[in-house]
Amino acid sequence: MLWTAVILGFLGSFHCVGMCGPIALAVGGSNKNKFLGNKIIYHVGRSLTYSLLGLLVGSLGFSLALAGVQQGLSIGMGVLILILALSVKTSDQFLSIPIFSGFVKWIKKTLGTYLKSGKTSAYFSTGMINGLLPCGMVYMALIAALALQNPWLGAAYMFFFGLGTVPLLLALMISGSLFSLSLRQKFQSAIPYLGVLIGILFIFRGLGLGLHGFSPDLQVYDYGAKQIEITMCR
Repeated sequence: MLWTAVILGFLGSFHCVGMCGPIALAVGGSNKNKFLGNKIIYHVGRSLTYSLLGLLVGSLGFSLALAGVQQGLSIGMGVLILILALSVKTSDQFLSIPIFSGFVKWIKKTLGTYLKSGKTSAYFSTGMINGLLPCGMVYMALIAALALQNPWLGAAYMFFFGLGTVPLLLALMISGSLFSLSLRQKFQSAIPYLGVLIGILFIFRGLGLGLHGFSPDLQVYDYGAKQIEITMCR
């Protein structure tokens, strides 16, 4: 499933470049020797934030799996990914909600403070803070990470998602220009198809049909059925 994270991140970068593009262009600093290094550090910080978010939602998914709802969770998250994939263009409207708009303002203010400092560590912090920006593509990736029901797989999925966004944003940061609008629209048009594919994969995974790699038998966690022997020292 990790390959879907890379492709989702790459296609998602065409969707999110409008929000992240100006920030990406501002990263680099005046030191030409550290220019590329600062940009890479920025992306490492951003991918790390995605990984931490993946770790959190993966832990939540694991907790739900322990409650015996792993199949229902995988199917439900697959359906949710399908819905989000078909409405990805409107998913960012959540930003208009007051609680989100205030959060975005705080992020942008914090980013401005870090960028003005010009320190190498500030670019790492800029990437980490930027990873918190609400985005429809990030929502979709987090839902997939939750459906994996494993904290480490969730962290890995989000890290690879972050890596997938790097090529386009790094090209933008170095060249200072974007791909043509028509090319961006072509890549964006592929996002719903990939989202539908990911959603279907998770639905099949939740069905537990015994198909290795696509719909394996999901393990049922039943710790109550196990007896634990404890040796007492006298």
